[in-house]
Amino acid sequence: MAAAAVDEIRASSYVGFDSITRQIEYKLLKRGFQFNVIVVGQTGLGKSTLINTIFASHLIDSKGRLEHDEPVRQTTDIQAVSHVIAENGVRLRLNIVDTPGYGDQINNEGCWDTIIKYIKDQHSAYLRKELTAMRDKHIQDTRIHCCLFFINPTGHSLRSIDMIVMKKLSEVVNVVPIIAKADSLTLEEREVFKNNIRAEMQYNNIRLYPFDTDENDPEELALNETIRNIIPFAVVGSERNVIIDGKPVRGRKNKWGVINVEDETHCEFVHLRNFLTRTHLQDLIETTAQIHYEAFRSKQLLALKDASARPAQGSA
Repeated sequence: MAAAAVDEIRASSYVGFDSITRQIEYKLLKRGFQFNVIVVGQTGLGKSTLINTIFASHLIDSKGRLEHDEPVRQTTDIQAVSHVIAENGVRLRLNIVDTPGYGDQINNEGCWDTIIKYIKDQHSAYLRKELTAMRDKHIQDTRIHCCLFFINPTGHSLRSIDMIVMKKLSEVVNVVPIIAKADSLTLEEREVFKNNIRAEMQYNNIRLYPFDTDENDPEELALNETIRNIIPFAVVGSERNVIIDGKPVRGRKNKWGVINVEDETHCEFVHLRNFLTRTHLQDLIETTAQIHYEAFRSKQLLALKDASARPAQGSA
């Protein structure tokens, strides 16, 4: 009798705050999500093609060298394209920023400055909107959440300029290194190359995403460790379908056979796509705001405070 009374009290005392997750989900779905990616690397590494492959959409004009006699498309200016893609009722506004191939010139001194400036300019624009007295309810976020850094598949080691650019980028944005056109390496060559790159990054103290924080639970820590053991992702991109066992799959044909982009034994494209879209998309956005933007914001506000204090000191 007492147990029945307790159950009745529990049933009648239901408050309903557990529905807050559905309320938040409804608001977020209505507003949509924003994800900004910048691609960095030498000309001809298939940057545009890989982006289109990851998001299964023709987002960037990838008129690269599809045939052997066609010239490689070269990006000469920083170009941003925006698309809204939808999946199961979730709308994602995707901004893709394509950059000029760095390191293509004879004199490459400061070739990374334009890219770094663009990333910082997005932080600066967001800060200005944030500090405006009559600011928008929802500030449009153009801050770069992820930098896909494309590495030439030489099979040996990184160029010194690659190390410099990657280190400078890692100070202002989440950097995810990628070995482009990985089908040009054998599996053994690929593994040696990946180990060499990891060793060089560790030696040069390059801190790459993902980062571990006190907020991470054991499952997240284990997942991040798995990702770090894979990085740099060795990938192949393709917007074309090839027939394998009578089924069309995205892939590339070469003189050795057919590369199935989504076959994990052929390349690590699936790992990269899952990482960017299924497991770490929200964390990339939050890390940008909480680490990179916060560091920029603090530095700017301290500089403003120092600048405003100087005239007062001078007049005194």
